[in-house]
Amino acid sequence: MAGQSSADISGKVVKIGVINDQSGPLSDLSGRGGVIAAKMAIEDFHKLNPALKVELLTADHQNKPDIGAQIVRRWYGEDGVDMVVDVSNSAVALAVQAIARDKNKLVIYSAVGTGEITGKQCSPTGLAWLHDNYNLVSGPIRKLVGQGLNTWFFIAADYAFGRNMVAESERVLASVGGKTLGAVFHPLGNADYGSFLLQAQSSGAKVVAFANAGEQLVSVMKQWSEFGMSTGSQTPVALLMFLTDAHSMGLKTAQGLTTVTAWYWDLNDETRAFAKRFFAAHGAMPTAPQAAVYSAVLHYLKAVAAVDSDETALVLEKMRTTPVDDFYAPGATLRADNKLVHDFYLVQAKEPGEMEKPWAYYKVVQKIAADDAYKPLSESECPLVAKAK
Repeated sequence: MAGQSSADISGKVVKIGVINDQSGPLSDLSGRGGVIAAKMAIEDFHKLNPALKVELLTADHQNKPDIGAQIVRRWYGEDGVDMVVDVSNSAVALAVQAIARDKNKLVIYSAVGTGEITGKQCSPTGLAWLHDNYNLVSGPIRKLVGQGLNTWFFIAADYAFGRNMVAESERVLASVGGKTLGAVFHPLGNADYGSFLLQAQSSGAKVVAFANAGEQLVSVMKQWSEFGMSTGSQTPVALLMFLTDAHSMGLKTAQGLTTVTAWYWDLNDETRAFAKRFFAAHGAMPTAPQAAVYSAVLHYLKAVAAVDSDETALVLEKMRTTPVDDFYAPGATLRADNKLVHDFYLVQAKEPGEMEKPWAYYKVVQKIAADDAYKPLSESECPLVAKAK
């Protein structure tokens, strides 16, 4: 839609805010890279819509819900931001969700795992673009329990994400005949995991599952190796691992770890083309959350251009009725509970000698079709689902 005007755009500019952890334990998985992904989406949008002005605001919420809420409240109010994207922390997301609902403004989440966002706390204006904890745990649990690995112990981050991930895991385990032998929770940014690992070891569980990410997962897996547990009988599972985690810990530590991801840069020619551009700007290959930020921003801007307005209801309706058209989730659509429904991949970290090129850390074990990756709508606790029936 070349030549698109801004006559029906408030302030004659579309304002987008990227908020995430840019300095702490979750900064590698999105952080500055998430901002770069948003900028790339705006650049690509402007190739077709050069007349539509777009302004990007960025902020570091420091993984603190009060700081995140304060920033987003100001953005929606004083600064006239139309859409907030990323967030990358479940506790911050729950705080932001309430503000976006009250202000009738869009927020699109990438790396936010808690199922509450599209469950009991779902909102007409809060969209989940990447994953939730059910997506992440269902595939690995079903596959491993089917192989006889039916007793699990959890080491989890002690905030909304980790608590919800363990709860979702326990529900799935029970449904397939598995058993939980215990769970321990550590503070965000914890450094010493010795006592937690010893509890996992003494539990006798066949699987030790880690419900954390970023620096936390890297640190605990390094200590797992230092404690000699990598040569023991227990199987480690990263319920949430990002490409940057594998890069930070190295394949000597990561080898054999299984995880589920919504996207991987080395899937096909289109994903590799985006990754090459992103690497040139960021010096690292893109993670799934960073690819999701690109996709969310581009899809949102295409909807704004199509309806010639930044009015939330109009834009949201266009986003719902138009399938995603990009390398991230081609053909994906928004469900009644505001989840973007797309395929996932069960991947395993390669052994050191298997990596044929830089950043190619994963081998795809199996594709998880969208129909199998999501909790059925019939089990949803989102009030929007009942209204849609």
